[in-house]
Amino acid sequence: MASMDNVCDIIIFGGHGDLSFRKLIPALYHLSNDGYLSHESRIVIVTRQHLSDEEHEVLVRTKLEEFLGEGAFVESKFQRFLSQLYMATVDFDNEESYTGLKSLLDLYPERERVNYLSTSPDFFATICKMLKTRNLISPQSRVVLEKPIGRDLVSSRAINVEVLKYFEERQIYRIDHYLGKDTVQNIMALRFSNRFFMPLWDANNIDHVQITVSESVGVEGRWGYYDEYGAMRDMIQNHLMQLLCLIAMEPPCSLEADSVRDEKVKVLRSLRPMSPADIEKKTVRAQYTPGSIDGKPVPGYREGTGMAESTTETFAAVRVDIDNWRWNGVPFYLRSGKRMSKRNSEIVIQFKTIPYSIFANKGSCISQNKLVISLQPKESIQLKLMNKIPGLSDQMRLQQVELELNSPINEARKPEAYERLLLDVIRSNPTLFMRLDEVEAAWKWADVILQGWADNVVPMKKYPAGSDGPSASIQLVVQDGVNWNGE
Repeated sequence: MASMDNVCDIIIFGGHGDLSFRKLIPALYHLSNDGYLSHESRIVIVTRQHLSDEEHEVLVRTKLEEFLGEGAFVESKFQRFLSQLYMATVDFDNEESYTGLKSLLDLYPERERVNYLSTSPDFFATICKMLKTRNLISPQSRVVLEKPIGRDLVSSRAINVEVLKYFEERQIYRIDHYLGKDTVQNIMALRFSNRFFMPLWDANNIDHVQITVSESVGVEGRWGYYDEYGAMRDMIQNHLMQLLCLIAMEPPCSLEADSVRDEKVKVLRSLRPMSPADIEKKTVRAQYTPGSIDGKPVPGYREGTGMAESTTETFAAVRVDIDNWRWNGVPFYLRSGKRMSKRNSEIVIQFKTIPYSIFANKGSCISQNKLVISLQPKESIQLKLMNKIPGLSDQMRLQQVELELNSPINEARKPEAYERLLLDVIRSNPTLFMRLDEVEAAWKWADVILQGWADNVVPMKKYPAGSDGPSASIQLVVQDGVNWNGE
């Protein structure tokens, strides 16, 4: 069991929302029962609903049974976890409604507080202002901001400026749950603790990098939200950009939070800005149309929504160039889409082919060394190498084999990303969270593409649900002599 010295109050605004029930409360349940969160800590569920304690207990029990996974819900553990749960009914923009929450928190005025804003970003400034007005912010308080933080640089900056009126930058934790995945964190371990990777990690040896996040699901009841953002804002500008930074960044001088984040910001500032001609050649946007998933028909993005004229992309692909000494000339291909043929998130580091092959292989050079880092549906790391095909052939022939680099898991259960991130907030470790200049640098680059799309520099393409995306995304890489991994 871990040390249980992390005593704090964790306040979840939007505590009855989908994210809270699906990810946050299950993560806290595990942290508490696995000994990473003191049993003296309180978890305050802030909601606008008026429920009795009994109704709230039934609701939390039902949701935990649904989202914890098979066999994870244990009655005795739930009863102990229940003793840490409190509820406060708050109308976010009504100061008087914070009275009950204040009374609850004032029982331990010196305790560290984690304020998790699992709400629409429209409420971020309001909630922070009310916390300040009711004297509920101390130097030891933290605030966690869920994405999306704005739709562009201007709106993102406006939200951050408001939050910074009440919290200092060191107290603000802008979360990206992809960075909580063990395999994502392992990128730094692979790169910076293995000597043989160090001289290979540059333009002299790497041909290109692919980052793919594809989902077989559609917008699943989130159409109103998703139509405001789309694939570029929802996925590429944040999740995929964070993965790109970890692959491309220089070695930090230490694992201190600002050392790591300084190097990520340098990558974002080195992204080559796109001209209208670049946007036309190097980006693809598309919407899914009716198709089938697992043999079952599914509607298109616009069907049944009453929004037949929506211009929001459900698929985006971009070629990114980094203008610095390490990566000059190495294309990074990013793509993300809804209603794809399969759920798949991976990073592919494709190394250059050998200069000349002495092996027969029916006349072809098949040297395809690559490092494949899979995040979903199963986390794994594979190094693909060439090896001799066994047999008595008069000519030595080769085949690709996979060297598994996955660490053995000694724990009975693999922790979820939100467990790592919540624990880091509790421990006041901001390494895996985005700093303000990092957020603004990513938006500055993405805004140029989004404006080009708004000006229709790149026409909207179509792709059937259940496919691998539009043919234009294939052409995006083929024009550089590349194929998407696995296609």
